[in-house]
Amino acid sequence: MALTIDIITLFPDMFKGPFDMSMLWKAQDKGLVSIGIHDLRLHGLGARRTVDDTPYGGGDGMVLRCEPVVAAIEAIRRSEGATKVILMTPAGKLFKQAVAADFAALDQLIILCGHYEGFDERILAYVDLEVSVGDFVLTGGELPAMLITDAVARLIPGVLGGEMSAHDESFSDPHLVEYPHYTRPVEFRGQSVPEVLQNGHHSEIAKWRLDQSKAKTARNRPDLI
Repeated sequence: MALTIDIITLFPDMFKGPFDMSMLWKAQDKGLVSIGIHDLRLHGLGARRTVDDTPYGGGDGMVLRCEPVVAAIEAIRRSEGATKVILMTPAGKLFKQAVAADFAALDQLIILCGHYEGFDERILAYVDLEVSVGDFVLTGGELPAMLITDAVARLIPGVLGGEMSAHDESFSDPHLVEYPHYTRPVEFRGQSVPEVLQNGHHSEIAKWRLDQSKAKTARNRPDLI
């Protein structure tokens, strides 16, 4: 069964384009991943399709109501297979490569895009996991949903070209970023491809790459060490 990623959003037009090119397009074309975009407002209340209201206790902004969100989840959640519902929120669990791998093993991933000031807390009874893509705040969950879809889809076997493409990269080892890469030409404006990468000795190349990963991690992401 191909992985189905269903995204619930107030702004479905934001997803036109990003999923129609490159690896995500190939993944769908091969039937390895199915991506569905669902307009939350179709489940809105009354003639105006209302999905939000003012918060109890006062405060600025509007809050997503329970009824339309839960109705949207229930309308697309499968009764069979492994399904997980996640809510995009800055207050969620930090999204990492290991989380992406867990999601890639599912049959269905439902991504709920938060918006406005927030959401009614009672929605969490219908959500499996709150997820954040970083310690910053965006105007909505649409961009994070695109990010997660890309990170998860590329881990499905057959989506990327090489068998090890999704494994030999940053965060495959949670404590290291990926080693540097080089291609032709050998010389470019005074900079040369390291000799070790040209000699064909696999054990020496493996050692060099590990050393470079450690050095790059210490320089750019010491928090991982």
